[in-house]
Amino acid sequence: MTELAHGLLPIELMIDHAEVDSQHDEIFSRIEAMKESSLLSDAASHDDVASLITCFADHFATEERLAREAGIEFSAHVREHDQALRLLNKAFVDLGSGRLDLRTFLRYLEFWFEQHINEFDKPLGNRLSGRSSGARMRHGDSSSVGRGGFGLNA
Repeated sequence: MTELAHGLLPIELMIDHAEVDSQHDEIFSRIEAMKESSLLSDAASHDDVASLITCFADHFATEERLAREAGIEFSAHVREHDQALRLLNKAFVDLGSGRLDLRTFLRYLEFWFEQHINEFDKPLGNRLSGRSSGARMRHGDSSSVGRGGFGLNA
């Protein structure tokens, strides 16, 4: 099992791929730090939110690279990533304008991320480690709890 820098990724959400689990842990750590700082102030740090979005984008790029290198069909997962980034960027604007509450957004984002890991990333981890049959098997086509997510419309 991977030793994680922050220890905020629950064991149940680990996919047994060190690079991906480490990135998941980092994202949960950033969300938690922002939740804690939001208790002191309603205003989100512009830089913290932008950094979190960049962290998600880098993480999604890592998963896409790993799938590509392993020859895994990943188009449904990529569409989920693309939609999430569109919604994160919309949330960034809405947070800045006051149309979206930071604490509500962070609670939902954490919930969405857990669902995304369970629905999309765990099957990816299984396929990367060879625990699933059929290298060209479809991946992540079921309907996501987070689809349309963050309480926003893309």
